[in-house]
Amino acid sequence: MKKYDIFNKAMRKRILGVAAFCFLYIVLALRPLSTELHLTPEWTEGITKVQGCEAKDAIPFKLGQSMGFFTPEGKIINLVTYPFKASISDSYYASYSANNTSADFFLPSGEKAGTIKEAGFPFFDEDRIYVFLPGGSSFAQYSNSGARQWLYESYCPVTAFSSSEGGTVAGFADGTLVSFTKDGSVDQKFQPGGSNFSIILGAGISKSGNTIACVCGQKQQRFVVAQKNGEHSKIIFHEYLENDSVKQELVKFNSKDNIVYYGYEGGLGVVDLEKMQSYKLPLSGHVVQIQENEEGSLAFILSRYGKKYTITVIEKFNQSVASFSYNANYSFIQVRGNSLFVGRNDKISKLSVSRK
Repeated sequence: MKKYDIFNKAMRKRILGVAAFCFLYIVLALRPLSTELHLTPEWTEGITKVQGCEAKDAIPFKLGQSMGFFTPEGKIINLVTYPFKASISDSYYASYSANNTSADFFLPSGEKAGTIKEAGFPFFDEDRIYVFLPGGSSFAQYSNSGARQWLYESYCPVTAFSSSEGGTVAGFADGTLVSFTKDGSVDQKFQPGGSNFSIILGAGISKSGNTIACVCGQKQQRFVVAQKNGEHSKIIFHEYLENDSVKQELVKFNSKDNIVYYGYEGGLGVVDLEKMQSYKLPLSGHVVQIQENEEGSLAFILSRYGKKYTITVIEKFNQSVASFSYNANYSFIQVRGNSLFVGRNDKISKLSVSRK
């Protein structure tokens, strides 16, 4: 009887063990398999094939000495060639010469929007209009008709510039960083310092306008993030960079203002402003563009090394999930919804972004 009981207990344990294993296997099997990011080509169009249509949802492009607008469906709705320099955004475009005394600017449809009756180099950022004045140390912001709204004059050359719907930020060759409210009032002004030689090589401002960031200095170059604290600026994050960059670097906040990206010599820096953590993503070449998808879950980085361009897709701000390279004389990227648009020499291609 005892032997039977022992056998019975052993069998029960065995059966329970097998049952537990089967249950665990079924649960794990029901979990969805991990998906991969797919970039699927949809169309490629030459920029010279202009088709007349409405400029609704027009996407700007600038390739070599040509600029214009195209639709998500691949129709080129406007093409302009220019001999010297030009600026273009979602809202406006203009071309200008080395010694222009005024500049007409236009809507995506080609209709004239206004005239800036002042010498200088126009710059458009979304619907914001600026002009860098002769001498390179002063700039002004203008209305949508071309009237000057405010002016900032300095004795030192502007070496970095950025804007958002919350304000404007500029860096200067003497290492001074200045931010402005929407009406042009100086919001923050200080010198980050910390390096042997002072200069601002890249600057960015958050969507809210409350936070600014910069790549600054030579010999112990730093990346610095600051916020307005009463009448003063408070540095909330900084780090020294391993290698000094001698180029202008891109600094950009994400749409939620909780992440800031910056280019450095050898890659892309990413700072999580909620956790105050920094990440480095080695990249081939110099960062020239950063674009996010609508959800803010993916960032697309365009970098350049000579004639080799690389597009790197990152997820969760610091994980590289895809990349590809190509040779071109000039290139750009734009992201709309779940679509990536890539300009290369005289062609534009659309790639759909999905997970499968």
